[in-house]
Amino acid sequence: MEFTGVYHKTSEQMSYPLDEDRLIVNIKTGYDVKQVFIHYGDPYEAGILGGNEKWTGKREEIIYKKRLPHQIWWTTTLFPEYKRCKYYFELRTEKEVWYYFEDGFLTEEQLQMDGRMQQCFIVPWMNPADINRTPAWVNDTIWYQIFPDRFCNGTPEKNGNDITPWRNHGTVTNQEKFGGNLEGIRQRLQYLQKLGITGIYLNPIMEAESNHKYDTTDYTKIDPAFGDEETMKALCREAHEKGIRIMVDAVFNHCGRKFAPWMDVLEHGKDSRYADWFMIEDWEEIGKRADTRDRRFYSFAFADTMPKLNTNNEEVIEYFCKVCEEWIQKFDIDGIRFDVGNEVSHRFLKRMREHLKTIKPDIYLLGEIWHDASQWLQGDEYDSVMNYPLLSGIHDFFLDKTMKKEEFEYMVNRCYTMYMQQNNDVLFNLLDSHDTERLMNRFHNLDKFYQQLAILFTLPGSPCIYYGTEIAIEGAHDPDCRRCMPWSEIESKENQEKIAMMRKLIMLRRNEEMCRSPHFHFPDTYKNDRCVEYIKLDEEGNKIEVLLNASEEEIAYKDFTLSVKKAGTSGNTIDPLKTSVRLWMTDDYKIKAVISDTVTADDKKEERCEKRLELEAAHSSESETVTVAGDDGDSDDDDSYTITTTTIITTIRWQNGTIEKELLQDDK
Repeated sequence: MEFTGVYHKTSEQMSYPLDEDRLIVNIKTGYDVKQVFIHYGDPYEAGILGGNEKWTGKREEIIYKKRLPHQIWWTTTLFPEYKRCKYYFELRTEKEVWYYFEDGFLTEEQLQMDGRMQQCFIVPWMNPADINRTPAWVNDTIWYQIFPDRFCNGTPEKNGNDITPWRNHGTVTNQEKFGGNLEGIRQRLQYLQKLGITGIYLNPIMEAESNHKYDTTDYTKIDPAFGDEETMKALCREAHEKGIRIMVDAVFNHCGRKFAPWMDVLEHGKDSRYADWFMIEDWEEIGKRADTRDRRFYSFAFADTMPKLNTNNEEVIEYFCKVCEEWIQKFDIDGIRFDVGNEVSHRFLKRMREHLKTIKPDIYLLGEIWHDASQWLQGDEYDSVMNYPLLSGIHDFFLDKTMKKEEFEYMVNRCYTMYMQQNNDVLFNLLDSHDTERLMNRFHNLDKFYQQLAILFTLPGSPCIYYGTEIAIEGAHDPDCRRCMPWSEIESKENQEKIAMMRKLIMLRRNEEMCRSPHFHFPDTYKNDRCVEYIKLDEEGNKIEVLLNASEEEIAYKDFTLSVKKAGTSGNTIDPLKTSVRLWMTDDYKIKAVISDTVTADDKKEERCEKRLELEAAHSSESETVTVAGDDGDSDDDDSYTITTTTIITTIRWQNGTIEKELLQDDK
């Protein structure tokens, strides 16, 4: 056996309680392992630890697995009766059997050796206080990110000389201000509601010098360019009335150069009461204007306009806890996104979470982290992070035509085996943002554009689109990705078609539990190396199949069938030569079926009967009896048929510029 491929520990995402009753256990093995069994039970089942009794445990096969590049990830769910669990693994290759314990591997003979002290894996107690809990509403949310200065100017009559005329097309710079504000966002809430949006993520809105507002001057004051407290209150209140949540950006890693404590430090140096609020090494050169590569003080990147805050300092922690508390109390915000979330201290985040969850238990705490964020997602800091690894993986697959579908599968599986399931459920999934090149700009190809969006809306987590993505706005890297929303052109035929397409994807996500479910697998039934295929399942086994043809070749796709059986029979299907079934999707996402059946009455005369059956969704398990009358009017000659749809695999195809709604036609 390939021993180096086997790995498990009773911590982080390898072994954890999903809730008070369920324990998730994961193990990695090499590809040579064909079967995995877990032997588990209560640690005290045979007596107290250290006693003479022999502990055995219950044996169950682990059947669920995901493929990684060089390992297999096996996963199972246990229900420890007494909230404790003791276990070890049985690993089977084609020729060998090994038993995996905390201290290594045993043979069958060693396992059965009398008196051997077996060092099993132990989960001592599923303490409710230690369970990683995330806000359930986030999984149902469709986010829309807004860069306020470029989204909508709701008060153009108040424009000053510093406001640049709105620019529907062309590049933008960080020096230009276009007058977008909170009132403009408030005025567009109905547009967002109609699009299907249920959450708004706002880039910073607190007072700052720049147009991006990541150089905060005052954390307690709405930037006057964007409005005031009353405007923000109205925005949040009206958004909530429309079923839309609000998440704000918190810039606590660093501040702006005009933040009062920093200005005090510049004036008084070491004697400033805020001296320990920042990370300063050279007090003699602190006033120097240049990048911070000389380490006179630490800053965001090397920008001397954004000095780094000391988030280990007790006063700093208390100050920002109070700031967030006021945001919640004043505006009733639903989430906070922490900028540069991997550089803020763990101590700061633990305190912040404890404080805010006491005030608003279901507030969503999101960290901006671009890499594996396991250490921040243990249940005592962030609820989730921005899923940049998924963004990068999706992009690279469409960029690199040498990559095969297996590599796409490995990438997705890696993204969803890094964290606990409760974090996966609320991962902030995105394809572009204010920090990246816009999605449409990467390939200038609508097919690839919508294929990637189809992935976004069908994978676990909480999807977010960047403002303007619904009309495929282009834009290069920062700052060009922050172009103005072209409202004067929003009603054009081209834009309305794109908006309608986006709304279909959004509503599919909202209406189908399978799209939001954490359960998926890659069946690999298509031979084409770049035909990605995965199936999403809900808790009841209903399925949606996602097919992505990322190759240059045409692919014949596999349809599905309805089960049409004669009433009262145990399984004799109606003669397929005499029965046709046609199934299609309507604009409001109902599935319609037309069943045509040729029947024979007593006089041997053939009759054609058509019955229309409308189902609420593709995964419905509905039945309807169809009565086909004989030609003589005698009800005794009537034949009854039961039409049933069960566990249908729905295929949504993007083909020739449109989503094809007709999913099955004349299937015999």
